[in-house]
Amino acid sequence: MDMKRRIHLELRNRTPADVKELVLDNCRSKDGKIEGLTDEFEELEFLSTINVCLSSVANLPKLNKLKKLELSDNNISGGLEVLAEKCPNLTHLNLSGNRIKDLSTIEPLKKLESLKSLDLFNCEVTNLSDYRENVFKLLPQLTYLDGYDHDEKEAPDSDAEAYVEGLDDEDDDEDDWRLNYTHLQSVGD
Repeated sequence: MDMKRRIHLELRNRTPADVKELVLDNCRSKDGKIEGLTDEFEELEFLSTINVCLSSVANLPKLNKLKKLELSDNNISGGLEVLAEKCPNLTHLNLSGNRIKDLSTIEPLKKLESLKSLDLFNCEVTNLSDYRENVFKLLPQLTYLDGYDHDEKEAPDSDAEAYVEGLDDEDDDEDDWRLNYTHLQSVGD
């Protein structure tokens, strides 16, 4: 399924401005670029585009409220300056499994002042000597790199999965309300 069609399906009769979370994993991008995503998604806080054959984030629209961006298992090898320009409030970025080979590729992330967590698992850059130390020097705003802080302490469960689970919990509250209402109705009969 292509990305535009997937976005249409994910909207589920909502307007783009109503969407806070968008998961486009495993769909296909055309020409390795993001397509169908517009700046109308102004409330978007979480975007996941895992394994969609992206080679560029150049077409990313302005997403001021985006906090967490999943770009793992794609073909991205550069062009990350777009993220600082289009997603200035990013706190979590997952670039695992991409074609990032050297520190100069991630240097534009310095401009993401709110960036706290960066994942680069399965990228060639992780094979460089003193990789962790050099990334923390290059990006002093980071708290976690590949799930661990500067002292090798594991990050608490505040990653993207926990965020998505938190969104799911909101739906559970609604279901609980319906169940309680139904239960009260049957007790009243």
